[in-house]
Amino acid sequence: MANCKKCGSELPEGADYCPKCGKAVKVVTELHLANWGVRFVAWLIDVVIIGVILGPIRMTTAWPGYVWAQGFPQWIPFLDFGLSNIVYFLYWTLMEGTYGQSLGKMIMRIRVARLNGEAPDIGQAATESVGKAFLLPIDLIVGWIVRPVKRQRIFSYLAGTLVVWTSR
Repeated sequence: MANCKKCGSELPEGADYCPKCGKAVKVVTELHLANWGVRFVAWLIDVVIIGVILGPIRMTTAWPGYVWAQGFPQWIPFLDFGLSNIVYFLYWTLMEGTYGQSLGKMIMRIRVARLNGEAPDIGQAATESVGKAFLLPIDLIVGWIVRPVKRQRIFSYLAGTLVVWTSR
């Protein structure tokens, strides 16, 4: 039988917590962070897939470029709130909140995970998708500077998520 690493008590088989001190016994699997290059390819696959779907719709309808009222400052760099961006936001939120992966991530064998390795919930997926869909250059550059070790974009940090390999 195993012993608790905190208090040394003997642990019953299959215990999740030490019965004496309450320390969690379950060992979290080590997460292997995906590199920026693989993540970029996954993003690019997603953009192409959704772009192919949106392309014919744009050509056959009066696709509004921006959803806000006239006068929204469109000159702000790295900020885009077009209807396409809303579609990307919904796609990433639903895919990563439901499956932990978008199609691009599935192809590249990476996934979004909470810091403990579990799948993100829909709220976490929505938070990290905001940066990816609307503010990507800023989100990415600031993340490279502020969170280089965990390879997190700022909105991934705010959501408490990482991008990890599905198998290695």
